[in-house]
Amino acid sequence: MDLELIRGKEGFICDMDGVIYHGNRLLPGVPEFVDWLHKENKKFLFLTNSSERSPRELRQKLFRMGLDIGEDHFYTSALATARFLSHQAPRCSAYVIGAPGLLNALYEAGITMNDVDPDYVVVGETSSYNYETILKAVELVQKGAKLVATNTDLTGPSERGIIPACRALVSPIELTTGRNAYFVGKPNPLMMRTGLRKLGVHSDNAVMIGDNMDTDMVAGLESGLDTVLVLTGVASREDLKRYSYAPTVVLDGVGDLCP
Repeated sequence: MDLELIRGKEGFICDMDGVIYHGNRLLPGVPEFVDWLHKENKKFLFLTNSSERSPRELRQKLFRMGLDIGEDHFYTSALATARFLSHQAPRCSAYVIGAPGLLNALYEAGITMNDVDPDYVVVGETSSYNYETILKAVELVQKGAKLVATNTDLTGPSERGIIPACRALVSPIELTTGRNAYFVGKPNPLMMRTGLRKLGVHSDNAVMIGDNMDTDMVAGLESGLDTVLVLTGVASREDLKRYSYAPTVVLDGVGDLCP
């Protein structure tokens, strides 16, 4: 597809880690890309599988890097997980392995914390992950708690290189209990449909931009969006040969979307 047709789309759903930043470092071309979105009056949403931060924290993080973007432009797998649980079992309880962004999203959805007999064990990314939390999660799942994880990312980009992400953290619990987690984030269409509703744009007129073939590209493909793979995160051109599907466009970075 011609790059001009991608640029002509009305809505842009954009991943963050590996697309907008690595850790606390803004990636090249990002300020120009955000300026272009504003100038062209594009509808855009930063939709991230990371569950660690709230939209307010993500806004502040980008502000420290020199980008001023309103909270309503962010949607996270933590919010999607809280929404899923509150629809499945209103006022349920959960034992949570995760960062404040996930805990806050669950609290705000009316879900209470419970480490004795919870309805769910919920796993997201966190730096406080340890053997004791795995043991507790295994015990609770074996006692009947349902296992839910915020996203299927096995690895993620960081300033330290490629690091374990949610799927790697939940797998010891799955392997020990024999139970498979339900993954809420990308490529689950639940999260993409909510993102499109927030944008107010039909899938035919929207683009998914990401760095991950297994999550971002599948999410876009299965939701009927055109897809843009950027090579600033976990994927390389060499990786493309391993997949039976292809992005609509492959770019070195989001800055290449600016005319």
